[in-house]
Amino acid sequence: QLQASGGGLVQAGDSLRLSCAASEGTFSSYGMGWFRQAPGKEREFVGSVRKNGGATYYADSVKGRFTISRDNAKNTMYLQMNSLKPEDAAVYYCAADRYKVGRWSGDGVDYWGKGTQVTVSS
Repeated sequence: QLQASGGGLVQAGDSLRLSCAASEGTFSSYGMGWFRQAPGKEREFVGSVRKNGGATYYADSVKGRFTISRDNAKNTMYLQMNSLKPEDAAVYYCAADRYKVGRWSGDGVDYWGKGTQVTVSS
């Protein structure tokens, strides 16, 4: 099971760090990803990290502002979000998949976590 946390209400320009904790399975066997979905919009890829944390991939809209990392010893992935914009407001979901690499499609992902709400006021 995956559980995302750390969401909240911030102002534009602020930072926030999300966490995604895995409670079962072999965490290091899965690539991990973040997606988000804003009201009335489709779910979109935010970023992903390889199983060993050796490489990360980002959507163009967040590149340079967001950083994904993982701690396999703690079974946890993080999303550091800096310089937040109102358009970053969404429910953020973490995901795990054994085979996906790069800019994931959300189709066929092995596991999804429950989302955490991020609200950014202008």
